[in-house]
Amino acid sequence: MPDLTPQLRTRLNRTERLVGVFVVVATLLLLGCFAFYLRHTAERKGWFLVKATYWTSTDTAAGIKVGDPVKLWGFNIGEITQINTLPAGELFNVYVEFQVRAPYFGYIWTGGSFAKVNAADFLGNRAVEVTRGNNYIPTYILWEIREYSVREAQALPNLGNYMFVETIRAPRSNTKLAEPPGSATRELLKAIAAAGVSSIRLADRTTERKHITHVWDQKTDSYQPFHKTNLYWLPPLESPALTERLEGVISNVQAALPVVLSLTNQLVEILTNAGALASHADTLLLQAQPLMSNLAGISGKLADPNGSLGQWLIPPNLNAELLTTLTNVNGTLTNASATLTMANTNLVVLMGELNAPMQSLSLIISNLNLQVQANTNFVAEISTLIVHLDDLIQGFKRHWLLRSAFKEKPTNTPPRKAFSPRGTK
Repeated sequence: MPDLTPQLRTRLNRTERLVGVFVVVATLLLLGCFAFYLRHTAERKGWFLVKATYWTSTDTAAGIKVGDPVKLWGFNIGEITQINTLPAGELFNVYVEFQVRAPYFGYIWTGGSFAKVNAADFLGNRAVEVTRGNNYIPTYILWEIREYSVREAQALPNLGNYMFVETIRAPRSNTKLAEPPGSATRELLKAIAAAGVSSIRLADRTTERKHITHVWDQKTDSYQPFHKTNLYWLPPLESPALTERLEGVISNVQAALPVVLSLTNQLVEILTNAGALASHADTLLLQAQPLMSNLAGISGKLADPNGSLGQWLIPPNLNAELLTTLTNVNGTLTNASATLTMANTNLVVLMGELNAPMQSLSLIISNLNLQVQANTNFVAEISTLIVHLDDLIQGFKRHWLLRSAFKEKPTNTPPRKAFSPRGTK
């Protein structure tokens, strides 16, 4: 450096500054990329999220391994953390432990949630899938739980924020009074106090912690403090591994092979018989050619437009007689139609001629009606005239000169016997 000229020294200082700036910028970029990678990995792995640990049991560990994802509705909600064997004498063989990130473990409830171990692909791999529950009781909670007397619970402010954390039963009748996830109310607390319960445990849902505080205990029907040893067990729903299914299919195929071979032998026999039948059918067709020609002749006669079928059914002489009869019937019907036409015409003329007399008779009756209505005493006078005429005729009958003209005609009626007043003849 002392031997360099001032110009070279200035250039060397500038180059050193540029190298230093480049190294600093590259270091900052590397640190930024590393921070971004850590953040992305933390979000993907859920390093800063609350995790709930579950375990389930299976018959075999084939197809699953530590680090495999756990799914819910197709989402990756956690991963398998441990796979081990269970002690001899247990119902299942394999212990499978897995973690579920928040907020997904909030959908895993004490009723209806299962760990399904199903086939994931055609290479024999399997995956763990968790199903949602149906009773709204979460398996893990992050709230603080305290024990209160019933009187202290009634005095709590915002009582709706407190949840029962155990199934409360009456001491004497064992009747269920309250259970999670029901909220505490004044009415329920009064009923609990009346049943003889002195103290209860409640969880304040406003005091959420950053870690799991309690886990549901199925034996006591209550929430207990969470430790690493009391993990929640999810009932398994395991389907057979793909290798087991393939082995079953292969065994079924092997069992069915003799039947398939016998079927193929039967099929060969059937095809041989079919060839023999085809050769016999050719012979039958050759023998049936004369019959077919006869049938063609009969069908030609039936198709004759001159009525060949009609000539078979109706002979020619009967056909002529039927034509004559039909002609006579046609003439008779024509004459009858003409007669009916003439009668109809005469009837019309007669009705026309009767029209004038009927009108005259109607006029006479109407005039007579008018005269009767005009002379109200006409009928009475005629009646009086008839009575007087009858008296005149009776006088003529009694007159000595004219009574001979009114002789009574003899009758065959015997004379009536006379009786004396005293009853003697």
